[in-house]
Amino acid sequence: MSSSQSLAGLASALLSGAVKVVDLTAPLGPETPVIFLPPQIGKNTPPVKVHTISHYDGDGPYWAWNWLELGEHTGTHFDAPVHWITGKDYADGTTDRIPPQNFVAPVNVIDRSKEAAENPDYLLTVESIQAWEAEHGAIEAGSWVVLRTDWYKRNGSTETFLNADANGPHSPGPTAEAIEYLLSKGIVGWGSETVGTDAGSAGGMNPPFPAHNLMHKANKYGLASLCHLDQLPAKGAVLIAAPLKFVNGTGSPVRALALVPA
Repeated sequence: MSSSQSLAGLASALLSGAVKVVDLTAPLGPETPVIFLPPQIGKNTPPVKVHTISHYDGDGPYWAWNWLELGEHTGTHFDAPVHWITGKDYADGTTDRIPPQNFVAPVNVIDRSKEAAENPDYLLTVESIQAWEAEHGAIEAGSWVVLRTDWYKRNGSTETFLNADANGPHSPGPTAEAIEYLLSKGIVGWGSETVGTDAGSAGGMNPPFPAHNLMHKANKYGLASLCHLDQLPAKGAVLIAAPLKFVNGTGSPVRALALVPA
């Protein structure tokens, strides 16, 4: 089958409903949970603010529009390599310079929702990934890997989403060894349903925050605050996650979508 026939087939499948589009994005607004960093680590991103320019009134009688205040890494968002110090020197590591081909790729969904429900500090290991591969098939080079934990169901409340206490945040994520293993597979990026791509306990790992440190060191990408991964198959879906073309951007909110066989 030629590439034109393949595209025509996809178009027909979308029109017929044989392929459906799943929205993997959390609502973005003033109530969107944002990450909290201790003062000794650094500044925090501010909450989303929406400012009215006009609303069918004297400031613009026929139209309504707003201007926004928000951080690059707010809500469901894309992490570019330059977001982390380990990826700061890549010429194609900013949101405006990443090859757009990399924004569309197959996605592997590792479901560890049961484990995360039993233990909010659950960590994905190499052994767990290999067990998933034994059941579903090898992870392909150039694909995304995302961790399904159903954590997105907490997104309506900042307190439950961040899940922090006096000892710090408690949320699932990968071990450093798991990220190294996925990088050895040649993946394009790693995604999670939590506020960032790392586990809540990642600050104490070696290296600290390995999903950020190692993925961006390898010029790969991150996706955080994903939703509805429970609507995706383990394999067979296509992930579309394109950041805004911010000049020298370190990341961007995205409308992440998946194409899924109905």
